[in-house]
Amino acid sequence: MSSLQLSMKYRIAAICVISVIMSACGHEPVRRVSVGKSAAGGNVPELRTKNRTVGERAAVVALRQLGVPYVYGGSTDQGFDCSGLVQYAYAGAGRRIPRTTSEQWRQLTPVKDRDMRVGDLLFFRIGGSISHVGLYLGDRRFVHAPSSGRQVSVEVLDSDFYRHAFVRAARPN
Repeated sequence: MSSLQLSMKYRIAAICVISVIMSACGHEPVRRVSVGKSAAGGNVPELRTKNRTVGERAAVVALRQLGVPYVYGGSTDQGFDCSGLVQYAYAGAGRRIPRTTSEQWRQLTPVKDRDMRVGDLLFFRIGGSISHVGLYLGDRRFVHAPSSGRQVSVEVLDSDFYRHAFVRAARPN
């Protein structure tokens, strides 16, 4: 089995696990989405939009990137940094948002913790400045591109590290 096939199997398995977790926690499970072929022959997600918010669609796109390596300045499915993943996910959901964490911080509408919804951006202060962003999945979980040497993954907002680093959530208008 090629490494590409193995990588795809891990991604599909991770999406299934996250779907089960989210549905068990009282949230609507991630709906199945079909995959079509692009004009160039590559697989492209075809997201159903009926009854799904832009944020939910962005979360699905981000979850499809599980296992993609962190690449500083990356914003493609070959590698992402944190803000590149968020921008890519929203672009895949049909919404343009700023590219960098600082631009996202400045231009998006703040949301209170109790009002967070799937697809909201979560901002973290790491090393003294707002320098990290992830995409909220519900049930205090988020998907992000963490740091060099790691891959796009899902974390728990209430873990010691992220609970202390979390600053605020924001939502694209």
